[in-house]
This record gives sequence, structure tokens and C-alpha cells, in this order.
Amino acid sequence: MRRIIHLSDLHFGRIDPAILNPLLAFIPDAKPDLVVVSGDLTQRALAEEFKAARAFLDAIAFPQIVVPGNHDVPLHNPFTRFFSALHKYKKYINADLEPVYRDDEMIVVGANTARSLTWKDGRINSCQIDSMREQLCKAGDRTKIVVTHHPFDLPEGAGNGRVVGRSREAMVALAKCGVDMLLAGHFHIAHTGHTATRYKIQGHSALVVSSGTSTSTRGRGQPNSFNVIEMEQKEIRIERRVWDPGQGNFSVLSTEKFGSTEQGWARL
Repeated sequence: MRRIIHLSDLHFGRIDPAILNPLLAFIPDAKPDLVVVSGDLTQRALAEEFKAARAFLDAIAFPQIVVPGNHDVPLHNPFTRFFSALHKYKKYINADLEPVYRDDEMIVVGANTARSLTWKDGRINSCQIDSMREQLCKAGDRTKIVVTHHPFDLPEGAGNGRVVGRSREAMVALAKCGVDMLLAGHFHIAHTGHTATRYKIQGHSALVVSSGTSTSTRGRGQPNSFNVIEMEQKEIRIERRVWDPGQGNFSVLSTEKFGSTEQGWARL
């Protein structure tokens, strides 16, 4: 069995400070095998925000996969935005924008979808697709997971939002490798869906799991949240935890279970 804690959209620079200590206390109690942060560690890509995010990550004594989001690209400095977009992210968070974690039971591949030209939207390119395919196709029967900031499908309530650019090309390649799950954030909306809804690839349906914002004040109508994902013997369990300010902790909002079938992952 493997357990992942999936955080997203931390937005240091605009966080609710009451959340941090309870969240940092929950993580070691949950004993995750991996902590995933799917982008937007900062609000305005300022050095002090990255330093605060770095201190938060340093307080988590578990393996991590972290990818940048569009808010981690400077907004108001055109020179920095276009010529050294993720310099501070690389300096304070991780120089590797395409991190990979693997063990005997799972492989988790991160991809940077933040771009200078797309403003708030994101893209994935052919080189990234080739790299993910190479990693996943040789992973054997491990559970195969991709982490991006911008999602491969829209969570309910995302309105006129856009999926990550070049997503269809990527999904065709990832489906051939048997990708099981895609983790993302961006919209601050917690949701679980299936790739078969949008992409309709014969014999394949991976889970698309979005997290709400885990620590910021920009909830967009939803409470702060994160996902606890457990994988064991062809079953995936996704527990959604939401911030309860009255109790001062993250309580369970919902639990979803999915099983592996010949057509892909299906809700149990």
C-alpha cells in the first residue's frame, strides 16, 4: 500500500496562517510515502514568498514531488517574466522542473506547465511528453502518476477555464503507457474525474484528481483542502480533507473508491 498527500496552490504571500501548524501536524500523523505539491507555491513569485514556501517544505520530513504553477512566474516584471521566469523557483524550491519519484509500487512524474507567454494558462510540450512517456512506459506494473499544475480536465465549477495546452497529444502518449492518475490544482476546486469523459481513448480511463487551495485565502467558494490518496492492489481511495476553522483541523469531507477494470479506473 502507498499513501500520497496531495497539496496544491499554497500561495505563500496570501495564506491563512492559522492553517499551517495544523497541516504540518497532520502530515506526520498520516505517514505518507510521498507528499505532492501541484504548483502555485507563491502569490507573486517574490523572494520572501519563496523563502516562506521553502521553510514550509523543509518542515515536511517526507519525500516530495513539487512542480511550479503560473503564480510562480513573475507577473509585473516583463524582463524577469520572459528571460528568467522560474529563476527564484529554481533557487529556493528545486532546480529540477521535471522531478520523478519511484519505488517498488509507484512512479510519480512531475511536469512544469507554467509558461511566460500563456499568463494564467499552461502548456506541455513535445519534449516533456517524450520524457514522461519514457519514464512511465518502462515502469512495469507500478501505479503510474503524473503531476502538473494545470489539469488535464476541468473540475466541476471551473466555468470557462482551460485544460493544459497540448493535453490531447499528451494523453494519447500517456494512455499507451497505462497512466493511472493525473494530479493537478490551479482552479482551487477539489474534484475527481476520469480522462475517458474528455479524451475517449479506447480501453483507457485514468483518474484526474484536482486539489483545492490547501493554505491560501483565495478559496473561490470552497474551503481549504487537500487529498489523501491510498493505492493498494488495484484499488485507489481518495479522501478529501477540508479545513474546519471551528475545530482548528482538517476533517474528512468525502471518501471515494475506484477499482481497476479492463476499461480503466471505475468508481466502486
